[in-house]
Amino acid sequence: MATASPVQKDASLALPSVARALMSAGKLTQAAAEDVLRKSQSNRISFISELVGSKAISAPDLAQTLSNTFGAPLLDIDAIDTVRLPKDLLDPKLCQAYKVIVLGKRSNRLIAITADPTNQEAAEKIKFTTQLGVDWIVGEYDKLSRLVDATTKSVAESLEGITSGDFEFDDTTVEEEAETPDAAGAEVEDAPVVRFLHKMLLDAFNMRASDLHFEPYEHNYRVRFRIDGELQEITSPPIAIKDKLASRIKVISRLDISEKRVPQDGRMKLKVGPDRVIDFRVSTLPTLFGEKIVIRILDPSSARMGIDALGYEPEEKERLLTAINRPYGMILVTGPTGSGKTVSLYTCLNLLNKPGVNISTAEDPSEINMPGVNQVNVNEKAGLTFAVALKAFLRQDPDIIMVGEIRDLETADIAIKAAQTGHLVLSTLHTNDAPTTLTRMRNMGIAPFNIASSVILITAQRLARRLCPQCKQPADIPHENLLEAGYREEDIDGSWITYKPVGCAACNNGYKGRVGIYEVMPISEELQRIILQDGSALEIAAQARSEGVRSLRQSGLQKARMGFTSLEEVLAVTNE
Repeated sequence: MATASPVQKDASLALPSVARALMSAGKLTQAAAEDVLRKSQSNRISFISELVGSKAISAPDLAQTLSNTFGAPLLDIDAIDTVRLPKDLLDPKLCQAYKVIVLGKRSNRLIAITADPTNQEAAEKIKFTTQLGVDWIVGEYDKLSRLVDATTKSVAESLEGITSGDFEFDDTTVEEEAETPDAAGAEVEDAPVVRFLHKMLLDAFNMRASDLHFEPYEHNYRVRFRIDGELQEITSPPIAIKDKLASRIKVISRLDISEKRVPQDGRMKLKVGPDRVIDFRVSTLPTLFGEKIVIRILDPSSARMGIDALGYEPEEKERLLTAINRPYGMILVTGPTGSGKTVSLYTCLNLLNKPGVNISTAEDPSEINMPGVNQVNVNEKAGLTFAVALKAFLRQDPDIIMVGEIRDLETADIAIKAAQTGHLVLSTLHTNDAPTTLTRMRNMGIAPFNIASSVILITAQRLARRLCPQCKQPADIPHENLLEAGYREEDIDGSWITYKPVGCAACNNGYKGRVGIYEVMPISEELQRIILQDGSALEIAAQARSEGVRSLRQSGLQKARMGFTSLEEVLAVTNE
């Protein structure tokens, strides 16, 4: 019987665990494993890199075999949304050295993708560095390597890559005014900045962000996106680009490029493909270390999603539809900035927008373009205020008027007169809930009889983050905490459970998207009586509750009970 040579015996003993696992599964012979090991040592690369590179086994077959052998989950790397990957959990150098990608953190353990779940050296190094254990998920080596290279590349390298043409925007152009030859020449010189801006805009849109923040500081520059209501740092480009980036944004937003001392507002459009255009609203603000720029993404499709997509409960939806189909009166939508008031108003307008109806809107500025609606941008510098626009509307034979915001007594008086003379008026106010809206109008100087005779419905709203359906888990919340949150004893009957966020590759820390929380209060005859008697917000709220109107907290608790959001999110966005 032949014996192995000393060299072969040593090589056999030194075979890594992954090689022995493949041999046991019948995917690799010992001779082939030893050959791959010698080549990997000679080329100074990992065993798996040589294994896949030499095609001794395909990357998908390798991943499937290791997943089955070691009981580790198998993940399709193509399904990972790279922009949602956490950036601060593990040093990029370690990711590059061991070819791993961290998906998230659960308790005191990291969830990470690897092509080799037997790599104890990587696990120990990560634990030593982060003081966290590792739970491995298996991925295909070639795809994982490309993902690691892409995600660990520094911003400076990314900018260099943009210069060399790594990023292509064949179907993407920014619509703008014709520029002077000097501006065009500057654009050529600043091509990296131009393409970096395009990339940020497209990334923000693809990530469903509502705003982009470009923020200069003394020693660094930060780009953050607001996703599902939360700001997240996306990248930190070289601080040297701050002036060129600000200039580029101001040029395409038609702002004064030479004025850096006062805030400015503008708009721009990004054309994506032959029939898709994204609108952006731009705001600049002088700060200590340069101009901070916030860009709001305006998606016209959001107003055409339909009222069912907004998250109204059946009875709330019925109250709102009844009000907007009234021939005249005033409907008020209230809530803080970013609570979805504009989308709610435009959803109502979309339902009312018919050939036989004349609709006019005054906004500062108009955020959503809607064909068939006469939209006016308020321009106070030029003398076109909300009040002036409203007076003009009343001479234009309107059926429905939408006022972006009631800010002063003059605007309120004209809007109320319009509502009292056969027009349907929709508007917004910045108040905390529906009952305090009526007292706020009284404090503005509006007579109680005018409020009682014109306002037909008030809806207050908030946006809560929606739990990710793929990873949410039941939350063990003590009975007394549920009572403290606002549930009644009879509600806690064991027929439902609350959920908590967990976090996975498909979501943002356990949340994905947002859901509306509403307080829809029609003005009944009894509420009109309280208003005429100059009743307080507490009296109005008590009467509304007796008529079956849910408060914002109660509406949020209902959403948590249905599993749409978490109890902690409801408590964070509502007060009671």
